[in-house]
Amino acid sequence: MDKRKVILISVLGFLLVVLAFLFFKNSGRERIKKAEEIPQPAVSTQAPVEKSIRKVTLFFLREEDSKLIPEERDIVSDPSTVREAEEVIAELIKGSQTGLVSSLPAETKLVQLFITKEGVAYVDFSKDLVDKHPSGSTAEISTVYSIVNSLAYNFKPIKKVFILIEGEERETLGGHISLDHPFLPDYSLIFKE
Repeated sequence: MDKRKVILISVLGFLLVVLAFLFFKNSGRERIKKAEEIPQPAVSTQAPVEKSIRKVTLFFLREEDSKLIPEERDIVSDPSTVREAEEVIAELIKGSQTGLVSSLPAETKLVQLFITKEGVAYVDFSKDLVDKHPSGSTAEISTVYSIVNSLAYNFKPIKKVFILIEGEERETLGGHISLDHPFLPDYSLIFKE
């Protein structure tokens, strides 16, 4: 063996012995802090941060003339348009607070909502939207445009709305309006005083 290999093996052997010594020396003495040594979290003296509120406009059906009537609600403001849009849908599902016809069955759940860069909001509902939906073309129109107008009216990034059921495209809600494309808002359905 040449002299360099012998020196290298000797140095590595020495380092191995030192590391083994340090490992076994400290392994048997695990230190446990006494209760008084454990730092306690600082108690905050500041008041909890209040969440800011944003007013939004929802649209519900007025039975006598089949017009959509605006109804204001407060939602928690959020930097995420998606989270605020989810809150708007949740409020639509809760229904009208002024006696108007709720356009979504109360059993409906929002499965997912996302918005593309092109401004298309994909709103995915549970199958309760179809199973519990009242029949008739007026009911379908009010459901579709209650969703579409409420989202587009309140959120400038949303230009169109595509309605999905359980992650799938559906032909219609109840046989009247085709759901195979995204909808533009139709503000002509809104009652104007």
